Amino acid sequence: MVIQKINTMKTPLFSLMLLIFLGWGCSSDTEPIGNDDDPDIANLYFPPDDSADWETISPDDLGWDTEAQQALYNLLEEKNTKAFIILKDGKLVVEWYFGDHTQNTSWYWASAGKTLTAFTVGIAQDEGLLDINDKTSDYLESGWTSLEPEKENLITVWHQLTMTSGMNPLAFDCVAPNCLNYVADAGSRWAYHNGPYTLLQRVVANAAQEEWATYFNTHLRNKIGMDGFWLSTNGSNNVYFSTARSMARFGLLNLANGKWKEETILGDSDFLKDMKNTSQNHNKSYGYLWWLNGKQSHMGPGSQIVFDGFLIPNAPTDTFAGLGKDDQKLYIVPSKGLVVVRMGEDAGEDQLGPSSFDNALWEKLSAYFN
Repeated sequence: MVIQKINTMKTPLFSLMLLIFLGWGCSSDTEPIGNDDDPDIANLYFPPDDSADWETISPDDLGWDTEAQQALYNLLEEKNTKAFIILKDGKLVVEWYFGDHTQNTSWYWASAGKTLTAFTVGIAQDEGLLDINDKTSDYLESGWTSLEPEKENLITVWHQLTMTSGMNPLAFDCVAPNCLNYVADAGSRWAYHNGPYTLLQRVVANAAQEEWATYFNTHLRNKIGMDGFWLSTNGSNNVYFSTARSMARFGLLNLANGKWKEETILGDSDFLKDMKNTSQNHNKSYGYLWWLNGKQSHMGPGSQIVFDGFLIPNAPTDTFAGLGKDDQKLYIVPSKGLVVVRMGEDAGEDQLGPSSFDNALWEKLSAYFN
C-alpha cells in the first residue's frame, strides 16, 4: 500500500497503567538496556555523509502489517506531525512529511536535544577533558549558583546529567546564579530543571577551551553527516534545530553504541551503558538525559510524584528515548534494530517531555510491526 504525502487523549501519561508487553520481550528494572539484544553492528547500514542517498527497505520485505500503516499515518496527521521516520537496521522504511515540511526543513528538537548534550559530555570525558564525578564549580568556578559554598560544592557534573542538582526548578530555564537556589542537597531528589542542564554546555566549552557549538560540530555533528544548529530561543535555554534525517542519524549512532561506520565517536563503554540505564533511585526511568522504558516506576517533569509502571507500556521494554516539548520524539529500540523520529507541533497535551501521545503512537507502531 502506498500512502501519498498530504497536508498535515488528553489522558495524562503519568497515571497508573496496566503493563502491556505485546510480545516484545521483557527486562527487569535493573537489567541494562541493550547488551544481549543489541543489533549486530556489522549488519547496520549507515547512509553516506555527503549526499542525500539513503538505502531503503520496504515494509513488505520486513513482514510488517501494511494494513496497519494507514492507521499510523492517520494518527500522525491528526496529531500535527510534520516529519516521521522509521529506520530498521539503519535503512529507511518510512519517511513521511506533512504540509509544507520537507526533507530539507529544519525543526526544533526541544528537550529531545538534551540527548545530544549528554552524548557530547561523554565525548569530552572520553577525551580526558572532564570527569563527570568532578564538582561543577571546577569548570564553572565558585559562585555559579546562589548556594552556600559547601552546598554548591556537592553538585557534580553527574548531578547535572541526572537532574539531581537539588536546586529549585521554578525559574526553569534561567542560568543566572540568582535563579539557581537551594531546595535539597545534590543527589537527594530528582527534578526536571533546564538551568543546570543548559550549563552542561558551558562545562564542556570551558573544559575544551572552545565554543560549545564548535566542539559539538567538530566531535559529533560533522562526523555523522548531520546538519543543524544551536539557537537560544529565550536568552537562556539552548535548543537544537535540524532536519528529521539528522535526528535519525543521531538515533542510528546510538543504536550502534557510539560507532559510525568504521569510526568510534564515543568509545567510553561505561558512559554509554550508564547513559541509557537508570542513573539514580528517584526516577528509575531516567538515565543521562535520556528517558527509559521498561522500568518499574517513573516520574515526569514538574512533579515529585512517583508512578508505578512503565513509562510507555505499549513500547518495547528496552526502548530509550529523547522526548521534548510539543512531542518531539526520538525512540531507539536495540532489540528490534529500530530508530523512530517524530517532529511536529504539540499533539494535544502541552507537555515538556513524555505525554500520552507516546503510548498512543506505540499502539499504532506495535500493530504495524506485528
